[in-house]
Amino acid sequence: MLHLINLLCIHSIYIKYHSLIYDLIKDNKELYTLYTYVSHLITRYEKDITYEELTLYVITNIIEKDKEKYTLLLKELKEQTTSTLLLDDILLDLVQKHKAHQLAVTAVEVSEGLKSYSDLLLLTSELNATTSLLDPLEGISNIVTDDLDELYNETIHKPGLRWRLNTLNRSLGSLRKGDFGFIFARPETGKTTFLASEISYFAEQCNSPILWFNNEEQGSKVQLRIYQASLGIGLTELFSNRTKYKNEYTNKTGNRIIIYDSASISKTDVVRQIIFHKPGCIVFDQLDKIQGFSGDREDLKLGDIYIWARELAKKYCPVIGVCQSDATGEGKRWLTMDNVANAKTAKQAEADWILGIGKTHNESEEYLRFLSICKNKLMGDEDTDPILRHGHLTIKIKPNIARYED
Repeated sequence: MLHLINLLCIHSIYIKYHSLIYDLIKDNKELYTLYTYVSHLITRYEKDITYEELTLYVITNIIEKDKEKYTLLLKELKEQTTSTLLLDDILLDLVQKHKAHQLAVTAVEVSEGLKSYSDLLLLTSELNATTSLLDPLEGISNIVTDDLDELYNETIHKPGLRWRLNTLNRSLGSLRKGDFGFIFARPETGKTTFLASEISYFAEQCNSPILWFNNEEQGSKVQLRIYQASLGIGLTELFSNRTKYKNEYTNKTGNRIIIYDSASISKTDVVRQIIFHKPGCIVFDQLDKIQGFSGDREDLKLGDIYIWARELAKKYCPVIGVCQSDATGEGKRWLTMDNVANAKTAKQAEADWILGIGKTHNESEEYLRFLSICKNKLMGDEDTDPILRHGHLTIKIKPNIARYED
């Protein structure tokens, strides 16, 4: 299947088929590595990638002990040719055979108690999805309208998920389907409190569940913080009349915030929950820890995770990730993209928006947080202020009620 890597270097083919080809080659380490490098180049430069460009990129980034192996593989790749006219037929045949084999293996594992029935359902839905590959009407709904009124209504006039912090409404604007971004900060800065404050407000606007994937703090503590943020009260008051506040929380949020809590969340777990719940927003705390990805370097592996998160946003709903700032962000007011931990450019390149939360060690600023809009490619709303698109915003944190306030 080496010839498929060659075809992926064509931008239009990559856009249409990369997810199918990924499924075919993900268990082959060498092919998966080449796929990863092609993906980085295509998504960064948004053009066809030449053989010479791919070779230079691979040999520059691959670890020393593997250079000889990949040099030979790249030479073999140069000799591969496949007609693009036959691509649909070839891929459909390969994908269906691959999925059918997976289905057979999984069915046996389910019968032996090694996997759950939900794993089989997930695989069946993926197999069904491949049958539309040759449908002449497939993809028609993906054509972007050129009607200016529709474009205005979809991107500016019709609001998405509005922030509790009005400063973020004026700087970033609404989050809509297709939007992927992340917040980052040093430990003990208030990242989860920020999420609780904003997501509890999103829940008041959503008709669909909000899926919160939690692999960091204890899930029950996070849920309590969401209760506090939603109602704006402390724990003592919350527990003083549990029936009253449980009803108030239900009335405000519709119990639409679903926390999936596990120390080891995989991308398979994520997809299964998305298919089941059909969310209106997805949150990862923390995104870097999602399992099921591999790479020769940590930053390239993380790049794959962030590419995947962007694809989830385009396919389903807004996606928000959380990650750490490195040590250079300690005690710093205004964080920059250079302070993002374990990343060169791979993580930053995939995001539509990036928000850094700074905190100093000054006692007088204990309850102040400093928001830096490090990246902003969002469309905004009618009340968004262009001056604040990459602004520095000083706000208050009220940890006793799990809220951030303007």
